[in-house]
Amino acid sequence: MTGVRGVARVELRKRLERAIRGGHPWVFRDALAGTPRLPDGAVVQIGARGGRALALGFWDARSPIAVRIIGDAKAVGDVPAIVAARIEAALARRLAFIDRRETDAFRWIHGEADGLPGVHVDLYGEAASVRCDGAGAAAFYRGLPDQLREAAAAAGIALRTVVERRSARRGGSAGGEDRTAVVLGRAPAREIEVRENGLRFGVDLLHGQKGGLFLDQRDNRALVRTLASGRSVLNLFGYTGGFSVYAAAGGARATVTVDAAAPAIAAARRNFERNGLATDGARFVAGDAFAFLERTARAGEQFDLVISDPPSFAPSRRALATGLRAYRRLHRLCAAVTAPGGTLCAASCSSHVDAAAFLATVRDGAADAGRRFQLHELRRAGADHPVIPPFPEGDYLKFAVGIL
Repeated sequence: MTGVRGVARVELRKRLERAIRGGHPWVFRDALAGTPRLPDGAVVQIGARGGRALALGFWDARSPIAVRIIGDAKAVGDVPAIVAARIEAALARRLAFIDRRETDAFRWIHGEADGLPGVHVDLYGEAASVRCDGAGAAAFYRGLPDQLREAAAAAGIALRTVVERRSARRGGSAGGEDRTAVVLGRAPAREIEVRENGLRFGVDLLHGQKGGLFLDQRDNRALVRTLASGRSVLNLFGYTGGFSVYAAAGGARATVTVDAAAPAIAAARRNFERNGLATDGARFVAGDAFAFLERTARAGEQFDLVISDPPSFAPSRRALATGLRAYRRLHRLCAAVTAPGGTLCAASCSSHVDAAAFLATVRDGAADAGRRFQLHELRRAGADHPVIPPFPEGDYLKFAVGIL
């Protein structure tokens, strides 16, 4: 069915008018009365069945999320201007609270929360990393690299490189390595240096997972710096050593960084060196975190501060039960190696695990180890990863800080 000015119209089968008017940005395929054959990225008008138009969005031909809403139903000819204005506004919001002299790596666009559904953009110094969620978003935002460069220039930032992280998954099947391509400018050096709260980190935008620095944990890394003075610190799933660098900068007497990837551990050592931090009290362990914890618990070794920041154990609803069991096992082992009166910082990046369920795995895991976890604070991602009320699905990161 055709909407205004040649824009295709899709009609709802389910009664989602209230959710759409309230600002929820997704329409699932099974909520539509029929699925037309449209190209990825096509702008569509969403209407109540037999009724008036509700919103504009863009089409994804294969994703379960068929339409991502971009604006009001009447804004057909204004979509490019809307996107450009939101790109600029998102950057302005970050620069209102981020001092680029101290921190030049942050999330510029956080998808749905910035009114730009299906795309995330991270800024690393003079380079940006783009990730689109599905072929529909990739087609809709095809002009994004030039728009980013223009918006950055208007804000006084020289954006020299844009890379795009592309999923190797096809047809919704799991598996495959993500690929990264340069879509604007020249390929960055193997490792570029960025600043975060005055500390320096290397990032590899072409080969590193998330570039080598998980930006959503910035504020939580800063907290660890304040907790570390004089303490022994264990950083599990430590990747390139972000939490360990902050702990050492905060005066930790010893740090241990554990990650399964040997290149990440090598990068963690380099991050210590680039910040002038002594490595004689730092251990870097390339190996499985669970196996390390088992060995450490058997040896009776304990730490004053333990940070656990694993990859998602529940990447889908189907994996939820298995993921919760894995979190509980992990937290049992973490509790076993945390000294009495010590601090455990336990994180989850799975949007399918809500805060209550996650905290239950921390408490139950500690109880399995014969310990009691007393929650001090439950933290989320930094302000450059905002969560908006109509889209609670965006509230994914949990960072529980407590005493054992």
